[in-house]
Amino acid sequence: MSEIKIKSFFSILISKIIIKLSKTLFKGGSNFPGRIALKIDKNILSIVSKDYKVVLVTGTNGKTTTTSMIYNMLKNSNKNVITNNTGANLNPGITSCFIDNFRFKELTSDKYAVIEVDEANLKFITEYIDPKIIIVTNLFRDQLDRYGEVYTTLNKILEGIVKVPHSTLLLNGDESLLGDLKVPNKLVYYGFECSPNKNTTVEINADAKFCKNCKTAYSYDFITYNHLGKYYCENCGYKRPELDYFVTSIEELTASSSTVKINNFEYIINQPGVYNVYNALCAVSTAKLLNIEDSVIYNSLKNIESSFGRQESININGKEIKIILVKNPAGYNEALNTVSLDNRKINLCMLLNDNYADGRDVSWIWDVNFESLANLNITNAIIGGNRLYDMGVRLKVAGIDYTKFSMCENYDAVLSNIESSDGEIVYVLATYTAMIDFRKFLHRKKLIQKLW
Repeated sequence: MSEIKIKSFFSILISKIIIKLSKTLFKGGSNFPGRIALKIDKNILSIVSKDYKVVLVTGTNGKTTTTSMIYNMLKNSNKNVITNNTGANLNPGITSCFIDNFRFKELTSDKYAVIEVDEANLKFITEYIDPKIIIVTNLFRDQLDRYGEVYTTLNKILEGIVKVPHSTLLLNGDESLLGDLKVPNKLVYYGFECSPNKNTTVEINADAKFCKNCKTAYSYDFITYNHLGKYYCENCGYKRPELDYFVTSIEELTASSSTVKINNFEYIINQPGVYNVYNALCAVSTAKLLNIEDSVIYNSLKNIESSFGRQESININGKEIKIILVKNPAGYNEALNTVSLDNRKINLCMLLNDNYADGRDVSWIWDVNFESLANLNITNAIIGGNRLYDMGVRLKVAGIDYTKFSMCENYDAVLSNIESSDGEIVYVLATYTAMIDFRKFLHRKKLIQKLW
């Protein structure tokens, strides 16, 4: 304790007290303690993260699920590991996470931290942490009022990477923006060597359709979704880098799981959708870099549980409710593709908010392929959130039968419609703050036990 400055000691101590009170009284409060700690000692993150082998996970989609997968693989390997599992991925939340797990008496065993980081905040974290691995999952348009276009998001991430040239970068090789990075770091790539579909033509609303070097439209051997896939530029020769870890084949995709081969080894992923195959592939790649045993990796993916709000299943009076976070066109389209794998009679509940954490501009819903819903056996379309009428208009224009709409001004009405709906399952597709608010509402109703 003598090695810690008095200022740092009080920063940690006061924040620990606040964390304890927040958990006891408010069932949360993951950012506020970190803000207080940083006010007392702006360098506190470098103190509390010392001696950890840190894996940072950033990118537009898949951060929380990928972080959870890697964390569980390390935990199942009996490693001493921490993570910010509440999704508090800004500087104060990450600081809170490390302080909460800080012990004045140091442990002698190796310590790991798997930390989800907001793309624009990576540069603040790498100011104080020199991570072992930095993961970038993908880059899609998301919260345009915060990030701007995908090229701006890439630059924000690179601002953080340049501060830690010794960190290994684990990158999605199917993401054209992440190839040919001019950085001194060791680069490791993962991606698909097969296609989940027969598509080779990029959609008109895809995000990064043009060569990052010469601006010619990319050609593709195959596309997995949006602009991800095996790309190449016919004009300048820029193409996807060689992959170190890759999906060899897709054996089965269902509404509840996926079976795939990664580097010719078969895995069962207890999560549906192509985007979760990407998350699992990234987690497997990370585990290999950390020398985790194959059996642990296999069992971790087979038994992985959903992170809150990410394919989370809740039982309400005998009816299955599956909550899926949707926050941009690419993710929403993949969520709809996953729902389409379910052949049962289904109900959809769509909650749209425009709070700061969602992005104030909701025009992105017009880039979502809601027209694909016409092919599904939809019994009811429950619509809520503070922009419910924007969603209602979008669905009506998409050709969905508006007589099936239930417009809900509050969560009591949403819950009432869910409980009275016909069919076995209700898919709740919610933007970030809508997902958080709806889960808090269900917690107050004692319909879910764990808030975070």
